[in-house]
Amino acid sequence: MRQIWKPFRALYFASLMMLIGSGLLSTYLALRLAADHVDSLWVGALMAANYCGLVLGGKIGHRLIARVGHIRAYSACAGIVGAAVLGHGLVDWLPAWIFLRVIVGLGMMCQYMVIESWLNEQAEASQRGTVFSGYMIASYLGLVLGQLILVMHPGLGLELLMLVALCFALCLVPVALTRRIHPAPLHPAPMEPRFFIKRVPQSLSTVLGAGLIIGSFYGLAPLYASQQGLSTEQVGLFMGSCIFAGLLVQWPLGWLSDRYDRALLIRCFALVLALTALPLAIMQQVPLEILFITGFCCSLVMFCLYPLAVAFSNDHVEGDRRVSLTAMLLVTYGVGASIGPLVAGVLMKLFGSHMLYAFFSFFALVLVWRIRPKAVTNLHVVDDAPLHHVAMPDSMSSSPLVACLDPRVDEQVVQDQMQSPINPEPDLEPESEPETDPPPEDPDAPREQSFTEARP
Repeated sequence: MRQIWKPFRALYFASLMMLIGSGLLSTYLALRLAADHVDSLWVGALMAANYCGLVLGGKIGHRLIARVGHIRAYSACAGIVGAAVLGHGLVDWLPAWIFLRVIVGLGMMCQYMVIESWLNEQAEASQRGTVFSGYMIASYLGLVLGQLILVMHPGLGLELLMLVALCFALCLVPVALTRRIHPAPLHPAPMEPRFFIKRVPQSLSTVLGAGLIIGSFYGLAPLYASQQGLSTEQVGLFMGSCIFAGLLVQWPLGWLSDRYDRALLIRCFALVLALTALPLAIMQQVPLEILFITGFCCSLVMFCLYPLAVAFSNDHVEGDRRVSLTAMLLVTYGVGASIGPLVAGVLMKLFGSHMLYAFFSFFALVLVWRIRPKAVTNLHVVDDAPLHHVAMPDSMSSSPLVACLDPRVDEQVVQDQMQSPINPEPDLEPESEPETDPPPEDPDAPREQSFTEARP
C-alpha cells in the first residue's frame, strides 16, 4: 500500500485541499445568505452557477492544457479560483456572486482535468483501480473536512472565505514545486448523445435524477438545516455526516452491485430514498435526532444512484465507447445538478424549507417509475457483464478525464482516444516563414514522460 501511496500523495493532497475549499465555500454561502434572510432561489442559483461552470470547464479545460501545459494551466486556474473566492467578500451584489461561482466551477474543472490526467500518467495498468479508489477517498474526505471547519469556526465572517482561498493556495504547492516532467495532454472523446440515449436510456435517466437530487442537496441542505433552527456548528455536523454516508456506502454498494441486477437495485434504492425522505418532506419542524438520523439514511441511498448508473451503463456499452460514455454521463449529471437547485429553491421559497426533501422524494419516485428492469432487453450487453463495480468519486469532483482512471475502460482505448485529438484544433497563431533553426525548448511544454520520473 505504501508503494501505491508514495507516488500519488502530492496529487491526493492537492485534491484534498481543493475539495476542502469547495465544500466549505458551498455551505458558507448558503448559511451566509440564510443569515441575511435572502430567498432560497438565490441559494439554488449559486449552486446551479457552480455546476454550469463545471460543465463549461469540461469543454474548455483540455484546450487550455494543450496550449500552455499542465503546470501553467493548473497554477493559473488555482489563482483565478482563489481570487474569485475572495471576490465574494469584496462585493455583496448577488448577480456578481453568481458570476464568481461560474468562474470557480470552471477553474476547478480545469484543475480536476490536470490531476486526473497526471494520475493516469503515473498509474500502472494494475494500479488503476487502487489509484481511482484513493482519488475517491481524497474527494469525499475533503468535502467532509470542509464541513467540519464550520464546527471549529462557526462565525460567518470573512475569515471563512480566507480559509477557502488558503486551501486553493495550498493545493498549488505540490504541483507548482514538482521537479518532474508533466504528461502529454489528454483530450476528452466527443460525446455521442443520440447513440447513448438509444442504448442506455435508463442509465441516463438515473444520472439525470442523481444530478437533480445531489446538486440540490449540496446547494440547499445547509439552508434547510439552518431554517430548522440548527446552529452553524450543527449545520456543519449535519452536512459532514451526510457526505460521510456517501463515502461509507460505496464498498457495501459494490458487493451488492456485483451480485444482483443493477436496474433492480437502482429501482429499489430510489424507492427507499422516496420513503426515507418522506418524514422530512412532511414535517415542517423536525426534532434534532430525527433530522440527523433521517438525513444520514437519505444520503446513504442518494449517493448510490450515480455509481450504480455508471456500472449499469458500462454493462451495455462496448469498450471502445466507454470514454465517450463517461463524458456523456458527467454532462448529463451536470445538467441535472444545474437545474435541480433552481427548481428546489423556488419550491422552498413558495412552500417552505421542507420542500427540499419533498423534491428528493418526488424525483426518487420518478426514477421508480422510469427504471424498469423488465424493459432491459440485454441485446447489447457486453460479454464480460456484469463488469466489476467501481467506487466512484463524487461527481462534483471529477472531469471527463476520469475515464482514464476507471479500470473498466481499457488502457489501450484511453491511449488511442485521449492522447491524440480526433478533431485537432486549427492553428490559431498567424502564419510565419519556417525557421532555419529549431525554436528554443519550452521547459514547461507537454512531453510524454511519467510524473514519477525525476529530472536528471
